[in-house]
Amino acid sequence: MENTTRLPTEVLINELQSYGARLVDPKAGHESRRGGAGPSDHKALTIDGMTVMVPVHTAPAFESPYLVEKPDDMGRSRISRDGTVLGEVSFPLRPRFYERSTADGIPYSQIAVLHGKDVLATTVLQTCIRYQSRTKTCQFCAIGQSLAAGRTIAHKTPEQLAEVAKAAVELDGVKHMVMTTGTPKGDDRGAAILADSARAIKAAVNIPIQAQCEPPEDDIWFTRMKEARVDALGMHLEAVTPEVRARIMPGKAQVSIAKYMASFKAAVEVFGRGQVSTYILAGLGDSREAILDICEKLVALGVYPFVVPFVPISGTPLESHQAPRPDFMHSILGPLSRMLVASGLKAVDIKAGCGKCGACSALSTYERMLTK
Repeated sequence: MENTTRLPTEVLINELQSYGARLVDPKAGHESRRGGAGPSDHKALTIDGMTVMVPVHTAPAFESPYLVEKPDDMGRSRISRDGTVLGEVSFPLRPRFYERSTADGIPYSQIAVLHGKDVLATTVLQTCIRYQSRTKTCQFCAIGQSLAAGRTIAHKTPEQLAEVAKAAVELDGVKHMVMTTGTPKGDDRGAAILADSARAIKAAVNIPIQAQCEPPEDDIWFTRMKEARVDALGMHLEAVTPEVRARIMPGKAQVSIAKYMASFKAAVEVFGRGQVSTYILAGLGDSREAILDICEKLVALGVYPFVVPFVPISGTPLESHQAPRPDFMHSILGPLSRMLVASGLKAVDIKAGCGKCGACSALSTYERMLTK
């Protein structure tokens, strides 16, 4: 490994998120999990000041040209491609709040986990009406696996979430929190339980919170979540064309894109421009043109479209689906970042959530390159 070269950061991140990385020491960094909800099959790596989620347990990762050396005691390491050293990377260390348990004996890490470097993440309800049968479930989703494996609990109470959030801020300097939920029965689509949780957390600790749910039937829920001191809202499209939505997420596709767009407009009126976002998974079959077309409409509404490369999760129907190629991601993230910067919607201005964290996509790195 005598040769040393350097790739632009956004190119390296794009490639790592498509190809994954092989680890000399699979235990490097704090523990990651195979399968399950959230960014699974990944490890957090900090590259040029950006913390990103890199696939390490997926099929493509086992054949990746990228190799990460065993880190030192401070989590510092080097990354190489085909024997050429590209530079230094570091692994965020295991958070201290993981050592703790609630009074009733539940490890804090079963209630909320660290994402990226400084984001606390939780799935409040680990069950979902869309997950009950494989004919309805989102084909990329593994929400039930974490529960079946005993890595989490079905319902995190507001009190438990407040206790863990307070510890994560005090012990590990966590900066913001993401609360998502499986979709329960009822027209609020999970907004009620997210509001209750946010109210309890904010009473215990001052941490910015993003809540994530499907669009509620009644727009009044946006005001109720805001009144509960939710700072930002995510409502995730995932796929953007009717045929891909019907194939990939047959249950969720029953909520039309028109309904999403109407809900986005109403939510922006409550939370403000740039504080409402949506997750779009590139690589499921939507074309570059279809993704950029809907992004343009979302940006016009004041919604931040967080476009991420699809990463197959072990144990799901799409576990063997190919991740998108880096050049496909570049063809979307380049124009999208210019669109976002021109309209004043930037990741750094989001108060909390996935778009602010940015670890699952190179998008915020593209934005940073434009605003340097």
